[in-house]
Amino acid sequence: MLTEGGMAPQRYNSGMALKEVIALIDAEIAALKEARALLATGSAVTVAKRKAGRPAKVQPDATTTPKRNKKRNLSPEGRASIAEAAKKRWPAQKKAAK
Repeated sequence: MLTEGGMAPQRYNSGMALKEVIALIDAEIAALKEARALLATGSAVTVAKRKAGRPAKVQPDATTTPKRNKKRNLSPEGRASIAEAAKKRWPAQKKAAK
C-alpha cells in the first residue's frame, strides 16, 4: 500500500494520533473507490477480445489486381535436349546402383 508521497507507510507508532491514522485510512479508501469507479464505468483502457476460430480472410483491394506469374513454356527443342541428357544419365545411374 502506498501513501500520497509514493512511499510505503511506516508502521503506526503509539505516538501517532488516532485522528491521523483514521485520515490516512480514509485517504486510501477514497483512492481505491475512485480506481474502482473508473474500472466499473469502462473509461479505463480495454483490450479488444478476439473471436474464437480461424481469422477471416482478408479481401484484396478492388483497385489493386494481383500480379500473376506468366506460365513458362518449354520449346520442343529444349524438351528434346533434356530427354537426351536424361537418357545419357540413366545407364550411369544403373551401373552405380549395382
